[in-house]
Amino acid sequence: MTDYPTLRQRINQFIDNTLFQKTILILIIINALVLGLETSPAIMKSIGKELIVFDQVIIIIFCIEIGLRIFAKGSQFFRDPWSIFDFIVVGITLMPANETLSVLRALRVLRVFRLVSTIPRLRRIVAALLHAVPGVGAIIVLLSLVFYVFAVITTKLFGQKFPEWFGSLGESMFTLFQVMTLESWSMGIVRPVMEVYSWAWVLFVAFIVLSSFTVLNLFIAIIIDSMQTLNESNQPGDTTDKNSNNTKVVADQREDLKKIQNEIEELKRLIVKLSR
Repeated sequence: MTDYPTLRQRINQFIDNTLFQKTILILIIINALVLGLETSPAIMKSIGKELIVFDQVIIIIFCIEIGLRIFAKGSQFFRDPWSIFDFIVVGITLMPANETLSVLRALRVLRVFRLVSTIPRLRRIVAALLHAVPGVGAIIVLLSLVFYVFAVITTKLFGQKFPEWFGSLGESMFTLFQVMTLESWSMGIVRPVMEVYSWAWVLFVAFIVLSSFTVLNLFIAIIIDSMQTLNESNQPGDTTDKNSNNTKVVADQREDLKKIQNEIEELKRLIVKLSR
């Protein structure tokens, strides 16, 4: 029983080694490139068998890696979201390669997102996005209300003349989504509607101002605000260090001023003595 925890600790040290982690990350990138090459018919004709064998070798290495991590981490492995994500993706790769599950097997390329956990700046961005989820959810609700109101209005006003765009509530929402993205909204949708309803531009301009120029910009504002708050919360030590440094500078300056004042007083005394 004494050898079991030592073996587990050695495996834990092995998988936590930077060389091992970098090797796995390189294999993840190579696996993503191989999956991209498999989409080319010309490449598959020339070196398709080699790519499939190489892909299977990488999958075996990934399975061994997941097994070692589960053995070394134990229950902590399933507490880490990234580890659970890796476990699910590796499980998908072990599914049989038929036409129904081929789409799931293609999700192996998602393992490249593990690179996010190794780059601090990307981790900060992901943390900021997760921190901004409550605010973004409120904006999505607001945007959904705007879409619903304008979809009801456009369906009732333009549904009879333009059933392909505004025939139903769903079609109106999809058309308004195209208008919000500003993709051929003027020549493709609004101007044909204005030929029948000359005042329609007022409705569409109001929708664009509310959706594209106002609500969507709130997404950026909330994400930037969350990044600033996270940066401020992650730098408490820096502020204390700065404050301590400032106090030291002020104390040194006071000492220098005292020395200068003492020297000036001594010069005054010498001048008084010489004048006598």
